[in-house]
Amino acid sequence: MTDTITRPSDHQHRHVPIRVRFAEVVAGVHRNRWVGVAIAATVSIISGWLTAVFMPRGPITPTGVVVAMVVGFAVGATAGFVLKSRWAILLAPLVFVAAFEIARIGAVGPSVDQPDFSTELGLYMAVLGRGFHGLIQLLPMMVGAAAGAGLARRARAAPAAAKGWRRIALWSRRGVTVLAAAGLITVGIVMTRPGITEPISAPDGTPAAGSVAELATVELGGHEQTVLIRASNTDNPVLLYLSGGPGQSDIGYARYYMTELEDDFVFAVWDQRGSGTSYAELDPTETWTLDQAVADTVELANYLRDRFGQDKIYLFGNSWGSTLGVLAAQQHPELFHAYIGGGQMASQLAADQVLYQMILDYAAETGDTGLAEQMRGYGPPPYESIYAYGVVLMHYDDLAPYPKTEYFETQGPPGMDGGGAAEYGPLDKVNKLKAIADMAAVMYPQLQEVDFRTQVPQLDVPVYVVHGAHEIPARSESAREWFDQLQAPTKEWITFEDSGHTPQFEEFPRFRKVMAEIVLRHN
Repeated sequence: MTDTITRPSDHQHRHVPIRVRFAEVVAGVHRNRWVGVAIAATVSIISGWLTAVFMPRGPITPTGVVVAMVVGFAVGATAGFVLKSRWAILLAPLVFVAAFEIARIGAVGPSVDQPDFSTELGLYMAVLGRGFHGLIQLLPMMVGAAAGAGLARRARAAPAAAKGWRRIALWSRRGVTVLAAAGLITVGIVMTRPGITEPISAPDGTPAAGSVAELATVELGGHEQTVLIRASNTDNPVLLYLSGGPGQSDIGYARYYMTELEDDFVFAVWDQRGSGTSYAELDPTETWTLDQAVADTVELANYLRDRFGQDKIYLFGNSWGSTLGVLAAQQHPELFHAYIGGGQMASQLAADQVLYQMILDYAAETGDTGLAEQMRGYGPPPYESIYAYGVVLMHYDDLAPYPKTEYFETQGPPGMDGGGAAEYGPLDKVNKLKAIADMAAVMYPQLQEVDFRTQVPQLDVPVYVVHGAHEIPARSESAREWFDQLQAPTKEWITFEDSGHTPQFEEFPRFRKVMAEIVLRHN
């Protein structure tokens, strides 16, 4: 008798359950460790590269936070599962970071550049940039790797088969993974919470009739930007506030120091592209130019005019905002009742050159040879490194100390750099701090050739400069020289005796009275 070998038909082979085929593939991967390593590395490289393409600054929007966390967990889980080892907790993040950093080399700003730990600013930006990104994406990746490895190894050490301490250790590891995952979900929920601004209330606690209180999103120059708009009466004149920096967000400061202006004006405080709550719009940096910033200012002025039915608005700028305000008023005087400047700038380069010498003199007086060597290493301005400006900034109070007003010391918003205001969500607080350096790295070099003493001899709007008597002379001298030769329908230099660079905050009660007087003259 001849034995007959029965082979499965093609029809039978095609109907092998998918889960069986998948199990066979997984078993094959687990038998060959290098196949698992290749799969884990490939997934990490691709995800790192794609993250750099679509999120070169890491997770800076609520959607970005969710995507980063989900992708991080998925990459880690895949690596852990194919490797069947907790070594994936290290491998996946390391390969991801290498691919991400290589792919985003062209990004601009201290939070994405090569870290510089020789300055406080460098350390600060490394924590805010890479440290925060690691929390949002790499921690989920590590948790995912632990979960994936545990899933792959479950058959080898199932809880029912484990005995004694082994069983306790197994469940302890799983408990830690679950708790870590729950913690990350909580972080994700918290970080996606938006900022809010409270309504302006009537005496009975309800929103006041005819008032407005909103964090508006306005498209300017093709980029969505945030404008805080508050008014107890929308029929009041409009005041547009331009923050300093470049990169500073004054929304929090305005809410705490200048609250009463919402009773006098439709008070609009703008987070310019790349700053504060508008940080996510910084890229592409090559399109964020001084000319575009001026164009955005004009576009916002027209938006406010149209929305509130007014032919002209008032324009206030502080520090860098005063540069922006003067240029906008120069190009379109017909839009403004008056221009008001605080911490007025006329030539950033001239101010920086004087500050450079002041820093060297201060270092010599105090015997701080390290500071002197550091500044000489940067060389005289314009500086090639944004960190040089950071060093100067850290010594402003040393160069021109003066007692701050009680109002300034007690009325300010909580949190670092005013970030405790409710108008900033948790993610906004991180972005606000990063923006101060990143936006400055893009915009400040473009200001080096701006000099109002030669470029703005005339403004066809009334001009008022509120000047702090304690302003650093490096700034005020060139500003006063420009003001004295300026031709304008009306101009007035108003000194605030107890203020420095921000008289609108330091002596706000007086500032409010000055603004009321200006409105009486021109409205």
